[in-house]
Amino acid sequence: MKHTVALLSTGVLILLLGAVVPAFAQERHEEEAKAPKQAEQAKPEKQAKPEKQAKPAKEQQPKSQQHQAKQQQQGQQKQEKAQQQQAKGQEKQQKAQQQQAKGQEKQQKAQQQQAKGQEKQQKAEQPKAMSRQEGSSPRPQRTAQDEARQRAEPALRLSARGQGRIPDDRFRANFGRGHEFRIGSPTMVDGYSRFQYGGFWFGFVQPWPDGWYYTDDVYIDYIDGEYFVFNPYYPGVRIAISVVL
Repeated sequence: MKHTVALLSTGVLILLLGAVVPAFAQERHEEEAKAPKQAEQAKPEKQAKPEKQAKPAKEQQPKSQQHQAKQQQQGQQKQEKAQQQQAKGQEKQQKAQQQQAKGQEKQQKAQQQQAKGQEKQQKAEQPKAMSRQEGSSPRPQRTAQDEARQRAEPALRLSARGQGRIPDDRFRANFGRGHEFRIGSPTMVDGYSRFQYGGFWFGFVQPWPDGWYYTDDVYIDYIDGEYFVFNPYYPGVRIAISVVL
């Protein structure tokens, strides 16, 4: 009987343990299952804060780099434009210098031509200057009466070239550059125009030059076997005459 009661007690205890152990195991299992969930729920909260703080840093860094790259690109573009403008300015300056050089070259040519013209003019004026240095007469003072008288003079009747000659002593005494006189009005003799000076009559072999007046101071000279009338104010011009014996 005692043995039976002991068996029954043992059986009841086993049943109780069998009921309690699974329940405890289930409760522990549920607690262990809840723990990972609570850990998982807690972990995002702890990790969310650094992620939110890191994201702006990650986003700000590329933006600043992009802004810096954009500024560098703009700076390079400005520098390139400045270089292009500088190159254009240098090109314009070179063109201006070339044009200036061409202008200077033209000016030099013009000055050379002017110098040549002046040289030619000086050469042309040398005979006149020499004649004046030798003793040219001042410009004749011509009145309106002299002009009217000159226009009223008839045209000269020219003579043939003669063979008459003035003796040397008389020529030296009355003729040449130092012996000036005025013809006055020519005289008609035997149908030819004549004038008298120094004791001799002269005929005109060539026409009277334009601009000469019969009231101008003239002189007679002997050149290359012929006699000529010279007007000191018009050097280089002469008219041939002949001695009428």
